[in-house]
Amino acid sequence: MKALILVGGFGTRLRPLTFSKPKPLVDFANRPMILHQIEALAKVGVTDIVLAVNYQPQTMVDAMEKVEHEFNVKIHFSIETEPLGTAGPLALARDVLNKDDSAFFVLNSDVICEFPFKEMLDFHKSHGCEGTLMTTPVDDPSKYGVVVLKESTSQIDRFVEKPKEFVGDCINAGIYIFNPSILNRIEPKPTSIEKEIFPHMARDGQLHAMPLKGFWADVGQPKDFLTGTALYLNSLASHTPETLASGPQIVGNVLIHPSATIGAGCKIGPNVVLGPNTIIGDGVRLSDAVIMDGSRVKDNALIRDSIVGWSSSVGRWSRLERVTVLGEDVHVSDEVYVNGACVLPHKSVGANILEPKIVM
Repeated sequence: MKALILVGGFGTRLRPLTFSKPKPLVDFANRPMILHQIEALAKVGVTDIVLAVNYQPQTMVDAMEKVEHEFNVKIHFSIETEPLGTAGPLALARDVLNKDDSAFFVLNSDVICEFPFKEMLDFHKSHGCEGTLMTTPVDDPSKYGVVVLKESTSQIDRFVEKPKEFVGDCINAGIYIFNPSILNRIEPKPTSIEKEIFPHMARDGQLHAMPLKGFWADVGQPKDFLTGTALYLNSLASHTPETLASGPQIVGNVLIHPSATIGAGCKIGPNVVLGPNTIIGDGVRLSDAVIMDGSRVKDNALIRDSIVGWSSSVGRWSRLERVTVLGEDVHVSDEVYVNGACVLPHKSVGANILEPKIVM
C-alpha cells in the first residue's frame, strides 16, 4: 500500500518553533510529529510513503533516513518548486501513487488522532467508490467547511463553507483514502482538493465519509498544539497508561522522558510533556505545558499553557502563561513574568512582558 503526507508549507502558524525545524519534525509528545503518522501507516501495511515537501526539503530528507529502516518503509520525496496546494502534490507523485491499483492514504501532516487506518481501509473497500474522507464533529461548525451527507447514507452530498445556519457538525479531518483513479481529476498545478476536487467527486457520487472515533486535533498552531497534547495524553491514559508518569509530584496525565530530571517539591501536571535531557528545579509548577529537549526550568518557576522550545531556560521564580512560546535557545531571566509572548530563537527576556507580543 501507499500513502502521501502533505508536509509542504512554511509552518507559519507554529512559529517560533518552525524557525528551527520544519513543522513535521517539531516534537509532539517527544517524537517528531510526522513519526506518529508514519508508524500508524506502517502498522497497516503501507510500504511506500510520499512526503510532499516545499520547505527545507534537505532537512526532511536527512531526518527520514533512519525512519525508513525503523519502520521498514520506502520514503519518496516529492519536491515542489512552487506550493501546489492540497491536490497538486498527488499529481506530482503520480508515478508512486499509480504504480498499482491499490488504494492510497493522504494525510495532512499536522493532524493527530488515533489513526484508525485499518477500519478506514475496510470501510473504503465496502462502499467501492473513489474516495473516503474522514470526518470529526466540532462544537462550532460555523468556523469550518461542513460535510453534509445524503440522508441515511455515508455518501457525501455537498460541502457548506462556514454555514450561518446549522446544516451539520462534522468537518473534514484531513485524512483520506483514494483509488488511483482520482489522479485523472488532478493536474500538477496549484489546486485545492477541498474546494476544487471534492465537490466534483461528491456530485459524481464517488465520495463517502467515515466518522472518526476518539480524539482529533489539528496541532498546527501553539494553542491547538497544547490542546492536542492534552487529548493525546488522555488517549495514552486510556490505552497505554503505563507510558505515563506517576508519583507524589505528578497530577493527571504527564509524559516524562527517561533522561529528564525533576527536583524536590514540584507539582507536575496535568497535561505536561517533559522532553529528553530536561532539567526541572525544586518547587517548580507545570501544567498544560511542553518542555522540549535540553531545556531547563529553574527553582520555583511556574509555567502553564505554554511551550518551552529546545535548549531554552526559564529563570528562578519566573512565570510563563497564556500560550507563551519560547523558540529554540531562549533564556528568561529570574523573576520575570511573560504573558502570551512569542519569543524568537536565540533571544533573552530580561523584563516583564505584560501583554501578548512577538519578541524579535
